[in-house]
Amino acid sequence: MKAVVMAGGFGTRIQPLTHSRPKPMLPIMNRPMMEHTMMMLKDLGIKEFIVLLYFKPEIIEDYFKDGSDFGINITYVVPDGDYGTAGAVKLAQEHIGNDNFIIISGDLVTDFDFKKLFDFHKKKKSKLSIGLTSVENPLQFGVVIANKDGVIEKFLEKPSWGEVFSDTINTGIYIVEPKILDYIPTNENFDFAKDLFPLLMKKNVDLMACNLEGYWRDVGNPESYREVYDDILNHKVNFKIHGKEQKYYDGVLYSDEIYKLDKSVEITGTVLLGKNVKIGKNVKLNNVIIGDNVVIKSSCKIRNSVFWEDISVARGAKLDNCIICNSNEIGINVTAKAGLILSEGCEVGELTIFQQDVVIWPDKKIEAASIVSNNLVLGSKYKNSIFEDGSVFGKSNVELSCEMVTKLAEAFASQFPIGSNIIVGRDHDKSSRMLKRAFLGGLLSSGINVIDIKGAPQPVIRHEIVNNDSIVGGANFKRCTLDTLSSEITLFNEEGMKISTSSSNTIEKAFFTEKFRRVDYSQIGSIRETTHHEECHRYKNAIEGKINNGIIKCGTFKVVVDLMHGTIAEIMPSILNSIGVENIVLNTYYDEHKLSNIALLEKNSAANTSAIVKSLGFDMGVLIHQNAKTLSLITENGKVLSKVELLYSVLELLNLSAVGKKKRVFLPTWSPDIKYFENLDIQRGNYSNFKAKELMKYDLIATVDGNFAFTEFSYTRDAIYSVLKIMELLSCHKVKLSSLVRSIEEFYYKTFKVGCVQSLKGKMMRRFLEDAKDKKSSTDDGVKIWENDTDWILMIPDQYNDHLNIYIQAKDDDSGDAIYEKYSDKILKWSKD
Repeated sequence: MKAVVMAGGFGTRIQPLTHSRPKPMLPIMNRPMMEHTMMMLKDLGIKEFIVLLYFKPEIIEDYFKDGSDFGINITYVVPDGDYGTAGAVKLAQEHIGNDNFIIISGDLVTDFDFKKLFDFHKKKKSKLSIGLTSVENPLQFGVVIANKDGVIEKFLEKPSWGEVFSDTINTGIYIVEPKILDYIPTNENFDFAKDLFPLLMKKNVDLMACNLEGYWRDVGNPESYREVYDDILNHKVNFKIHGKEQKYYDGVLYSDEIYKLDKSVEITGTVLLGKNVKIGKNVKLNNVIIGDNVVIKSSCKIRNSVFWEDISVARGAKLDNCIICNSNEIGINVTAKAGLILSEGCEVGELTIFQQDVVIWPDKKIEAASIVSNNLVLGSKYKNSIFEDGSVFGKSNVELSCEMVTKLAEAFASQFPIGSNIIVGRDHDKSSRMLKRAFLGGLLSSGINVIDIKGAPQPVIRHEIVNNDSIVGGANFKRCTLDTLSSEITLFNEEGMKISTSSSNTIEKAFFTEKFRRVDYSQIGSIRETTHHEECHRYKNAIEGKINNGIIKCGTFKVVVDLMHGTIAEIMPSILNSIGVENIVLNTYYDEHKLSNIALLEKNSAANTSAIVKSLGFDMGVLIHQNAKTLSLITENGKVLSKVELLYSVLELLNLSAVGKKKRVFLPTWSPDIKYFENLDIQRGNYSNFKAKELMKYDLIATVDGNFAFTEFSYTRDAIYSVLKIMELLSCHKVKLSSLVRSIEEFYYKTFKVGCVQSLKGKMMRRFLEDAKDKKSSTDDGVKIWENDTDWILMIPDQYNDHLNIYIQAKDDDSGDAIYEKYSDKILKWSKD
């Protein structure tokens, strides 16, 4: 049998550790990660290795050479492009031969018994066998369900938490028969999980699943790299430490060469020394791994830390739980309290103090006596990913620094041809102004032309993108509504939609690997500044062309609109006046003080608008939130509609206008469904990664949070158009908002957040699925379980925070409370199992 080792990944998520070396070459106990795996396979009799390279291939080739120094034979295959996992293996077909072979990643640590997988494959006469294991966080892997005979029934690659249906995952370890390679196209991007496995299942080729017991960890990010060491040193993995042993009273010293350390040196736990290491007097080492050519001078105290090569540590340093990469100089009496990652080529001045969990990117010089509390280059939020649903969030001028935002712009710009046009806007916040200007610099340096419309709402930006063929994308900067110390950057594609998950991943890869395009002087982009009047005018005209203002005028509609200090003050009053609506518009100016407390602003705006509507006998009150995507409605009686009442009122208006021809509506899985609308065809599903062509078939896309997109005008959420459309429908059908609300029978609908650490989310998905086996259920987004025809509970693990999102619908409060109590008890019990 031969082994194919996948060693071509960029190591994006584990940056900055992979800044100058591929992930399989990261040292584990002073040897490259992939060496440990290859030697395990060698011990089972495998001598022929085919190593697939891509990122920095010369580093791996220079280390292993032809493999003879390791007692094996290595053939290297270096693709000329990114052909995906299966496509890369296809390129090695001529070297594989006619026998079955094992495929394994070069960036994992495991003590699996591979012989068990070999025997399973042979016994089942399998064409392709996949090694499975259970993990705490399955998001970065392929989730798998197999039947009792080991045949895989369901497979989903890198799901979101809402899609996870098990904590059993694909380890990326396969035994493959050569005939399977015939299903893989040549010189095409083709992935095992996304392409090959679905194809084989479609062609009725059984994929066999073998559950492997033992330790397995994909070393995907700095935390997992640190945890591997913790697991090895605490004997959670069966790992052979190479070197000669020297026993100490409270510890063991391993080294390839025998060291005679000064008697004042304390060794506790497990300590491993590489070659040419110098340890000074009175040094204390507790669970420390030290690579080659490292100098630790006197009186240093170091614990639970990893040192790579060519490092100098001056006297008196106190370092705890650190990863110190190669070629670093650390000055006298430096202190790192816990969690420091010091990338290569840094110089740390004396008396520097690092606060907890700081990451220093390569080639930084830190002045003496500095107190470093924030990451240099990135904030802690971005250790693993930048985007959350197409947007970037972070503390202004801390996590979202000008340096970081410029790099983000360069990564975004690199996805477009030189000379492309991108439109950029912001709200009135000073952080938004600052970050937008840094972003513009990154776009220009990559040869992108910028249309800067300054202060303008998102709907205007999106409208310009959709209706101007020369614009390929956009960006919007605004203050976060829930955390006023933070900012939000949203990026748009050529359809005016938020960028998709796949686009986010591509931009992140460019960001972390710094694969930016820097153009020469003649190709630097240009800025066309506008004061957004033209864009707003086009947007206003487009709305007025769609809304039947004659109906609204005839209905003598009167409305109070609170703009809540947002960016639509130049648009909304003008539109209302143009269509002949009697109106009172409130809070049309920017107020930084009021916007610093959004909860109080919303409460006061609702109360004031309600009082004016009721006292003056107006038909409706409206709150348009700062993002111009979300709205709240108030009836002519002054009642502020709940989120469910708002959604059902809009659906009933659409239902009235759909007599004779059904209208199609898309809602998220968590939306209530207790009320039936005879003229509406409502579909519920995963509310993310939309494309315009998918939305064309719907008349309305909505959420349960006051967001509506009437597709006759836009496929994206637009509070301005939605308000006018609601006014038109109310006038057309001569109904009052209060009568729509009265037609809604009371029922129970609530949302909850239940605390759940990341490590238990996969388990919770599995337990909910097991609990749903004898009931009607759905896994379209999370796990939805029906207790009867009307009552259900939906659980979706939060993608970014440590909690579960729980949605419950029931016919009355008693039933709803009972469901909540029942599943709260189960979640508590499952978390302790």
